Amino acid sequence: MLVEGPVDLVTPDGDRVCSDRFMVAVCTCRRSKNYPLCDTSHRRKTRAPDSD
Repeated sequence: MLVEGPVDLVTPDGDRVCSDRFMVAVCTCRRSKNYPLCDTSHRRKTRAPDSD
């Protein structure tokens, strides 16, 4: 989700994340290693092995 910045986010466990960028990508899938900020982990796909 893209949000106009700057933003000040508070995670469920109470951590505070601040970003002063003009546009901030916030993770909504919870796959990001940089949660609550998006690192595009939702785009990564693993290919199933070909069965021949």
